[in-house]
Amino acid sequence: MSTPGTGTAGTGIRLHAPAPGWAVDADVVVVGSGVAGLTVALRCAAAGRRTVVVTKARLDDGSTRWAQGGIAAALGEGDTPEQHLDDTLVAGAGLCDEAAVRLLVTEGPDAVRRLIETGAVFDTSAETGEIELTREGGHHRRRIAHAGGDATGAEISRALVEAVHAAGIRTVENALVLDLLQDAEGRTAGVTLHVMGEGQHDGVGAVHAPAVILATGGMGQVFSATTNPSVSTGDGVALALRAGAEVSDLEFVQFHPTVLFLGPDAEGQQPLVSEAVRGEGAHLVDADGVRFMVGQHELAELAPRDIVAKGIMRRMQEQGTAHMYLDARHFGARMWEQRFPTILAACRAHGIDPVTEPIPVAPAAHYASGGVRTDLHGRTTVPGLYACGEVACTGVHGANRLASNSLLEGLVFAERIAEDIVAHPPAVGGPVVPVPSTGPLQPAGARYEVQRIMTDGAGVLRSADSLAGAAAALEDLYAAALNGLEAHGKTAEPGVDTWEATNLLCVARVLVAAARRREETRGCHWREDHPDRDDAGWRRHLVVRLSATEKRALVVTPTDSADFPSVRHPLISDSMEQSA
Repeated sequence: MSTPGTGTAGTGIRLHAPAPGWAVDADVVVVGSGVAGLTVALRCAAAGRRTVVVTKARLDDGSTRWAQGGIAAALGEGDTPEQHLDDTLVAGAGLCDEAAVRLLVTEGPDAVRRLIETGAVFDTSAETGEIELTREGGHHRRRIAHAGGDATGAEISRALVEAVHAAGIRTVENALVLDLLQDAEGRTAGVTLHVMGEGQHDGVGAVHAPAVILATGGMGQVFSATTNPSVSTGDGVALALRAGAEVSDLEFVQFHPTVLFLGPDAEGQQPLVSEAVRGEGAHLVDADGVRFMVGQHELAELAPRDIVAKGIMRRMQEQGTAHMYLDARHFGARMWEQRFPTILAACRAHGIDPVTEPIPVAPAAHYASGGVRTDLHGRTTVPGLYACGEVACTGVHGANRLASNSLLEGLVFAERIAEDIVAHPPAVGGPVVPVPSTGPLQPAGARYEVQRIMTDGAGVLRSADSLAGAAAALEDLYAAALNGLEAHGKTAEPGVDTWEATNLLCVARVLVAAARRREETRGCHWREDHPDRDDAGWRRHLVVRLSATEKRALVVTPTDSADFPSVRHPLISDSMEQSA
């Protein structure tokens, strides 16, 4: 086994794709255009680095735009970073990296102020002119800054996109990143990507750069129902794995407790009903109007999200129903219209008026607490490859993300990456080593098979049996494609649909492998057959990588403790490797 972070040529697995027909040179290429991607791009460009932003849709079409609740930081009178740290550690259920959390909460307030200087406008009090702060689940203080009532992400995205345009940063929109380019020593040399028919370039090309920053967002589309946009197909995690990077904590998928219930067969992106609605006093009730979260946690409806999601699921099981209700009728029309106009419009568009009736809600896949493993400067185990935002696992979130910490994490660690690149520019390596495309592509329809398998077997409720069934079904999909390639030299036709389906299958296999190994209930990982938290056996992380010698193997390695091992040192010897 090569030493993580000290040079590896990757796994030898690449997506089947045409050879690049065009190329762009840069110092830094940023993949993704949410709060993390655009922040690091602005900081790198301001320091004089030739920066290119690659994004899968338009600049403002990522997950940041959909964030309703806000951004958490100790900005209010009487609040402190230490209190924010305590709430984050509690939500993370014993698996947060305390050093990473301390960086987040101490550097967060100034990072938010710099975001305001960039042009983001937050809601302020008419009396004092100070930023209005609200409260969400798991927070003991009002520390959530919001904009447009419930349109915080849209405002942050607007401000950053305008700043990127004003700075003249080169952007490549409608581009799906494919694979990392590396030299013979395994150093980063750029990315290959496919531009979907718009702009200066078209088809498969390359951006050559010694520093690549993954800010590709989440992987919510691995499940049938999610709050994530359709572009959230785990592309960054899959690319990193193929490049030889390590991922961690992928079993901890946060299911948002209150997603608008559109029926048992609803698929794709579902409307979110922000935690801020509960923060302002809405109650979770069953069909009889009973507040079932009272008595389950000291914060009742404002308990951390995993606890609320579990409370909803338990009540649904007890009563044999497909959803619960969120009752905020007591807000009145004026508060709904001023504080939550986006949610009000979404509900009314689906025939529900929260001013006069409770909102049907159920948990849906929302946020990946795990991702590509990084250090405190966003560096991964592949030299020159960085990650920030939801695609990364910095150690901040542990087993369950605290509400509204995601935008802050993207902001803080994006700035730290830019600082590292400016202070320690990644070395320009040797010539790019061409790697033949050896990984089979999944047919486009496999996307829906993966979603069905994951929803049935690895959703909010998991067990040894459900996860074993999911693992077998996912392996059948992979084996069928691999056998077709090896036996007949055939694979699905390269294209956006097949590349996305292949990436979804990759991250699904990792998630299930980790979930099978973690035989406990912790944070947002709920094992019905292991209902208790087991600190003695499982207060540790699972680190996963693709085997460089066996193309079908996932190497799953528990750490020795809750502390993240350095990205610059080996975790295990070859003799200790275990394949999932």
